[in-house]
Amino acid sequence: MSTQTLATVLAPYADELVAFRRDLHAHPELGRYEFRTTQRVAERLQRAGLQPELLPGTGVVCDVGRDAGLGRPVVALRADLDALPLPDECGRDWCSTVDGVSHACGHDVHTTAVLGAGLALADLDALGRLPGRVRLVFQPAEEVHPGGALDVLAAGALDGVDRAFALHCDPGNDVGTVATRPGPITSASDAVHVRLHGTGGHTSRPHLTEDLVFALAQVVTQVPAILTRRLDPRAGVAMVWGRIVAGGASNVIPRVGEVQGTLRCLDSTVWAQAGALVTEVVHEVVRPYGVRADVTVVRGVPPTVNDPEAVLVVEEAVLAELGPGTVTLAEQSLGGEDFAWMLEKVRGAMLRLGTRTPGGRTYDLHQSDFDADERAVLVGARVLGAAAVRALGEPGVG
Repeated sequence: MSTQTLATVLAPYADELVAFRRDLHAHPELGRYEFRTTQRVAERLQRAGLQPELLPGTGVVCDVGRDAGLGRPVVALRADLDALPLPDECGRDWCSTVDGVSHACGHDVHTTAVLGAGLALADLDALGRLPGRVRLVFQPAEEVHPGGALDVLAAGALDGVDRAFALHCDPGNDVGTVATRPGPITSASDAVHVRLHGTGGHTSRPHLTEDLVFALAQVVTQVPAILTRRLDPRAGVAMVWGRIVAGGASNVIPRVGEVQGTLRCLDSTVWAQAGALVTEVVHEVVRPYGVRADVTVVRGVPPTVNDPEAVLVVEEAVLAELGPGTVTLAEQSLGGEDFAWMLEKVRGAMLRLGTRTPGGRTYDLHQSDFDADERAVLVGARVLGAAAVRALGEPGVG
């Protein structure tokens, strides 16, 4: 079956999908509280004659089609439902109605794209033109480390799945294009919190106490530098601080100070060692200053590692569906993505969906005024559906 049929099958849903995405954007929900979003997705799948199943808490799983036998794979398409704790400054009529919460990472686009792909695949199945079974997975809490993908796996939602595909908005690429790459496409991401303790004192007599702020400054500058010499540089380790707090007066050495940041890594093996090494290095750095250090490293997600064969499936599907010149090589990202947990269980690929209006502004993810060209919704549905159909045509990929 030609994947070109996805454009035709999806055409009647185009306006509805844009409206659905706008509704989600106007009613964002934080991780593990996506109750309305879950209900909206489940209701639409039911109206399509499907049988969605609710996951514990929030989230939806729904199968389309039937087992084809003969070693044919089961393919999963995954979306994330949650929003971010950021105000919405997009300026659109469908701006968030929830104070301090917004879809500034494009998960509303992801969810609607998977829904659209599911509706199209259901229509193909009704015509006897879907060569197997596709599982739609709408997961909660991607933004909550270590990620709602673990909840999905614990619920058995990927049991029996051989291939898994997901997409993520890419405001650095034009709408109508898709980028991907074999191997790591996102990074491992851990949260690091260092808290130093001393007796405090007067800034005129640092020799009579522990100069806690100076020690904290050494942590900020030396720990990232030391890691680059203690870990394989090919692993792409990045230690970056985002918050530092100490003191309340210019002439007082405080008793307590803290710094928080993220540790990112492209290599799973190095990632397994990095957290313990951060703790060791912090203690080494502050030892000369007499302060006491408490170090907490909260493991987040592993790198998202795309299977080369699955990437080839995506590229072939996109070219067949969208035409020549629509596939580019994705840049390596140090962002974290909990789809990585799913790719540790099954082979698959994440693709980057262009959301920039050609010639328009380049946004960044997690910006309060993030906006996506809405044509990306239908493009995302087409390429996910096409990738699923193409993967179903591969015998024995599991």
